[in-house]
Order: sequence, then structure tokens, then C-alpha cells
Amino acid sequence: MKVVLAATLLSTAAAFAPSPIARQSTSLSAEKEMSKAIPFIPRPKLLDGTLPGDVGFDPFGFGGADKESLMNMREAELKHSRLAMLAAVGWPLAELFDKKIAGFLGLEPALTSTGASPSVLNGGLDKIDPDYWIIVAAFAGLAELANKETKGAKGPKDYVAGDCGFDPLGLMPTDKEGKMAMQTKEIKHGRLAMMAILGYVVQEALYRVPVTAETPIFFNPVF
Repeated sequence: MKVVLAATLLSTAAAFAPSPIARQSTSLSAEKEMSKAIPFIPRPKLLDGTLPGDVGFDPFGFGGADKESLMNMREAELKHSRLAMLAAVGWPLAELFDKKIAGFLGLEPALTSTGASPSVLNGGLDKIDPDYWIIVAAFAGLAELANKETKGAKGPKDYVAGDCGFDPLGLMPTDKEGKMAMQTKEIKHGRLAMMAILGYVVQEALYRVPVTAETPIFFNPVF
């Protein structure tokens, strides 16, 4: 009888004890959480969804092995995104209006012989005035200085990657959810712009036709 009672007590206690198997399976499932961008592969460990626009996409491991490397890459991604958004607009606008503006001001057009925007692959960069590059370098330097000052003023706790303290129109919301939504929109538009610029470059290099002429439906009025 005592043996039966002891066995009963042990089995009851075991029922309330934490299960090592369950804990192990939970740990494995957390480690093998799948990427939202590529559902059939595990998400990278550092991409836990806390950054705006993070969907667990880093198949080549560019994010690095630690948080510092990840944040450096996010800074670089944001800066390239912002440049790409400006270029995605400026490239076709130059092809559409450069000749008209140059003619109005009595200057030589900066476009190539085919009417394409000057670039490394298109050529025509020799037509760009050196003063332009000095101005571009100066603006880039000012942006970097503003970023450094903002990073120092806010400290690592409150600093957000890419913050240059520049928001003259007050577009950034003040609440946490609004900020996350705005930052997500920026990074998504920036990624799209980088792909667009790549498309411009490849298309004009292959066909030797301005992108505005090759796909006029996107750049000319429909009426």
C-alpha cells in the first residue's frame, strides 16, 4: 500500500514539474522562426522585427554578426535609399527638361548624344561642371556632420539610425506607432527607389535609349 501511495505522489508531482522536452521544443521553434520575406528559410537571428521594414530578409548575411554591425548597415541602407529616391526623380526629369532649361539659360545641355542622363555607363560626366561636384560634396559633408551631432546629442538610447535632425515640415509623428510607420514607409520607398535606379542604369546601358523614351507611358502625360 505504501509503495502504491508513494508512486501516486511521485506521478502527481511529475505532472506539475516543467517538462524539459517541451522547453527544448519551444527553444528550437524560436531558433527556427521562419523569415517573413522567404518563408522556407529561418530568419537571421538579429532581424527580430524591431527595426522598421524588417521582414527577416538577409540571405547573404550582410547585416553582420552583432547589433553594431547591423546598425551600421542600416545607416548605410538609409543613406543610399535617400540618395536613390532623389535620383529616381532627378534622372528622368533631367532627360525631360534639361535641354529646355539649358536653352532658356543659354547653356550647353548636359545630356549625352542620345538624350540620356550622364552616368558612368552612359558617359557624359565630363560635361558636368566641377562646381557641381563641389556643391554635392559640401552637402554630403553637412549631412554627415548633422548626423554626427544628432547622434551625440540624443545618445545611443534615443538615437534612431539615419537621424540627421532634419524635418523642416514636421512630417515625423510624435507617437511611437506613428514614428515606426513613417520610418517603415521611408525604408520601403528607398528600397524601391534603389531598384528603380538600377533599372534605369541597366536599361539605358543595354538599349542606348533614354528611359523616358523607352517607357514613355511612365514619364509623359496621357492626355
